[in-house]
Amino acid sequence: MAHALAENIAHFARALRVAGLPVGPGTVLDAIAAVETAGIGSREDFYWTLHAVFVTKHEQSILFRTAFEIYFMRRHLMEKLLSILMPVAHAPQAKPDPVSLRLQEAFFREAESVPVERPEIEVDARFTVSDIEVLQKKDFAQMTAAEIAEAKRRVAALVLPDDAVPTRRLAPNPQGHRIDLRRTLRRSIAGGGAIIDLARRGPKEKHPPLVVLCDISGSMGQYTRVILHFVHALMEKRRHVHAFVFGTRLTNITRMLKAKDPDEALAACTAAVEDWSGGTRIAPSLHAFNKLWSRRVLAGGAVVLLVTDGLERDGASDLAREADRLHRSSRRLVWLNPLLRWDGFEAKAQGIRALLPHVDEFRTIHNIAAVADLVQALDARRIDRSHDPRLWLRVA
Repeated sequence: MAHALAENIAHFARALRVAGLPVGPGTVLDAIAAVETAGIGSREDFYWTLHAVFVTKHEQSILFRTAFEIYFMRRHLMEKLLSILMPVAHAPQAKPDPVSLRLQEAFFREAESVPVERPEIEVDARFTVSDIEVLQKKDFAQMTAAEIAEAKRRVAALVLPDDAVPTRRLAPNPQGHRIDLRRTLRRSIAGGGAIIDLARRGPKEKHPPLVVLCDISGSMGQYTRVILHFVHALMEKRRHVHAFVFGTRLTNITRMLKAKDPDEALAACTAAVEDWSGGTRIAPSLHAFNKLWSRRVLAGGAVVLLVTDGLERDGASDLAREADRLHRSSRRLVWLNPLLRWDGFEAKAQGIRALLPHVDEFRTIHNIAAVADLVQALDARRIDRSHDPRLWLRVA
């Protein structure tokens, strides 16, 4: 095999690893050996040879196909990526899909790894603020594409608290308050009846279901996408997590968010929801949820996260009635409103005042620090009076 082709395969594999595929040195050697054995007959044969080596799961096929098209089918890719650094005004282009953006960042990162001699510059950074600290407090709506990608990774890496609650069902427990007669007799038979070891039962603990209702109107676009990445990460760690989005109508996106790749899951949600970045009708959407889904997903004392700015177009009386019904059906109703990021925020809007009496907590959700606080607040044993919605009603 030509030395240049082997280097291209190795470079392609490194970019795939940066983009998220589990590609190691052994896989690179296997890919080179596979191409040597199969030969290069056509571009399609070359594609499927590398696909057979690098792709091990079905959800990785989309990422691999996009990477192959960028790397092997488009000429002068590196020159185009390096031209980003040139001080030239570019014409506005269509926004790339998340998978392509992630792959282009991976290829560009590989180009930056080439050693280039640069003059040494000393910078005194004693009085500068850490980039991580700035990112923690920066508004999602003000972040660049790279900062949004880093924020999504940090939000997905948040550790959930142990918020298991006791249920009415009983489970084996050495410190339980009830004697399990059936298990006790089985143990006595196994031991020949000489010594009876009492088996006990206690309340079974489980994590309460989590239901997320996200507003996808135009003003909530940047915040909703980050929250859905957070919900996607929750679905990998918890079993009973349900997600709904609403603009002018309610849509259940739980099944779509179960895709392994987060960008693929968000793309499927965007394609399936017809009213994305449109208007807002909170009351009819809550009515549809209470009528069609509340008994299915709120069983077991679910915690509900309502993500919306509360700017309702319809009447406030319907919104208050549906919010009260939702509150009575759930263990806790937490309202996440990005408008709280403003210091001068006042609860004077009609929709906001209709919702506030029927929620347990009123929180902001505009940056990574707010999401981290929300994760800790999911533990029902923590009581934080600073987010009591009655405080806002008194001020207003």
